[in-house]
Amino acid sequence: MKDEQETRGIGASETAPLTQDDTELATELFPVPEGDEADGPAADTSRVAGWRRVLRGNKTLWIVALCAVVSLVAGLLVGRFLIAPAAAAEAPKPGLVTVPVEFGPLSNDVTLRADVGYADAVDVKIDTSSGKSIVTGAVPEVGATLNPLSVALEVSGRPVIVLPGELPAYRTLRVGVSGPDVLQLKQALAAVGISPGDTGSNIFDEATAGAVGQLYAAVGYSAPASEEGTADGVRAAEETLSNAHSSVAQAESALAQAGSGPTALERWQADVRVAEAEKALADAKAGVPEGPSVQKAEWDLQTAYLERDQLLAGKNTSAEQAALDAAYSQVESARQALATAQQKALPFLPAGEVLFLTELPRRVDDVKVSRGTEVTGAVMTVSGASVRLTGSAAEADARLLAVGSEASFELPDGTRHRAVISELTAGKDSKARWTVLLEPDPLTPEQISELRGTNVRVSIAVGATDGDVLSVPLAALTAGPGGESRVEVVESDPREGKDAKTRLVVVKTGLAAKGAVEVTPVEGALEKGEQVVVGR
Repeated sequence: MKDEQETRGIGASETAPLTQDDTELATELFPVPEGDEADGPAADTSRVAGWRRVLRGNKTLWIVALCAVVSLVAGLLVGRFLIAPAAAAEAPKPGLVTVPVEFGPLSNDVTLRADVGYADAVDVKIDTSSGKSIVTGAVPEVGATLNPLSVALEVSGRPVIVLPGELPAYRTLRVGVSGPDVLQLKQALAAVGISPGDTGSNIFDEATAGAVGQLYAAVGYSAPASEEGTADGVRAAEETLSNAHSSVAQAESALAQAGSGPTALERWQADVRVAEAEKALADAKAGVPEGPSVQKAEWDLQTAYLERDQLLAGKNTSAEQAALDAAYSQVESARQALATAQQKALPFLPAGEVLFLTELPRRVDDVKVSRGTEVTGAVMTVSGASVRLTGSAAEADARLLAVGSEASFELPDGTRHRAVISELTAGKDSKARWTVLLEPDPLTPEQISELRGTNVRVSIAVGATDGDVLSVPLAALTAGPGGESRVEVVESDPREGKDAKTRLVVVKTGLAAKGAVEVTPVEGALEKGEQVVVGR
C-alpha cells in the first residue's frame, strides 16, 4: 500500500509502468549528484520514478522548450555561415551624385489659393422714410439678373426701378432741386436711352421731369401721383393770372385815355375863342359902341390864350401809369404762382422708387423678403453677374504680378481654365498679404454652379522661357576662376567616384524656376540627357 502511494506521487492520474527508455532519459537530463550514489538501487528507483512523474505531467512544456533550443541553434548557424560572410565583404566605393540634363520649357510660377464667387456682393436697402412699406409683388428669385430698367421689387404697389449709379437714393428728386444725385439721375436716364435735357447740368428741370415720366412708362407704371390739391392749385393759379391780365388791360385803357390830346373840335373851339377875344379887343380899341372896354377885352383875350394852351398841353397820367404798373406786377406774381403749381404737378422721383447699382447687370444671391412682408432692412443681396476669383499673396510674390497677367486654375473636371488678374491691392503694411482679384474666361452655367463657393489653386506665370531650353538643377552650377558659371559633365561611369572621367562646360544661365536653371553652353558641348554632377 505504501509503495502504491509513492508510485502515484503528486500526479492526479494513474502512472504507466516505467520503461527502460524513460529511466535513461531521466538519468541523462537530471544526473544524480555525487554523494547520492551510495543510496543504492532503491534510491535510484525512487528518483527515477519522481523524474518520470515530472516528464509525464509537463509534456507540452518540454516540447516547447525543445523547439526553442532547436531554433536557437539554427539561428546561430545561419548567422555564422551566411550573414557574417556578407557583412564581412568589402563595402562599395562612394560614387558621384548626378542628374540628367533636361530639355523643355521652363517657367517660374506664383501659386496662390483663391475663392470663387460673384463680384461685389452688397446688401440692397430701400428708403422707407415715407411710411410703412409692404412688399406687394415683383419679388425676384435667387439667381435672377438685375439689368438697367429692371423692377427689383414692388413695394406698396410702386416699382423700385434699377438704374446705373454709385450714389444711393436719399431724397425725392423734383423740379427745382439740384445736386450730384440729380446729375447721376440725368446720366443714368441718358444711359438707358431717355433724354433728360442737359446731362451736364445738376438741376432737375422740366426736361428732367418729362424724362422721369418716360422712365415710368418704360417699366409699365404710372408716374407718382402729385400731392393732394395740386390740380386745384394749378386751376386757381391759372384763374389768378387771367384776372391779372384783365387788370392790365383796364389800366392800359385808362392810361391811354388819360394821356390822349384834345380832339379836333376842342382845338377848333379853343381857336375860335381866341379869335373872338382878339376881335373884341380890336373893336374896343377902335371905339366901337356897345363893345367891352379895352381892359375887359384884354382880359378876355388872355383867358382865351391860357385855355387854349392848357388844352394843347400834355395831361398828367401818373396815377394811371401807377395803376398799370401794379397790374403788371400782379401778372408776374400770378405767372410765378402758376409755374410753381405746375411744377408740383410734374413727374418726380421718390427716393424709395429707384435703386442705383454699379456694374450692372447684377445677380440676386439672396432674397430676404416675400410678398406681404414689411420692409424693415435689407431686402436682398446682389453681386456682380460675372464670376471672380479672390485670392491673396505675400508681398514678395505679389510684386512679381501685374494687372493683366495671365493665370490658370483647375475646373472640377480637371481641365485648366484661363484667368486674368484684374486688380491688385497692397496690404496695410509690409507683413500683410496683398489681395489679388482675377477674372476668368467665360464659364458655362454648369461650371459656375460647380465652382461657386469653392477654393481653387491658381498658377500665375511670372517668367517663362521662349520654347524648349536646356536646364540643370541649381546645385549643378559651380563658379569658375573668373566667376563664370559652369557644370561638370560625367563621361564615364559615375560609380567610379573620383576616378570617373568628367569635363567642365562653361554655361550662360537664364531663367531660374522650381530649383532648376536655364543653361546655354558657351565653352564646350552640352546635350539633353548627359549626366551632370550635383554632389560627391
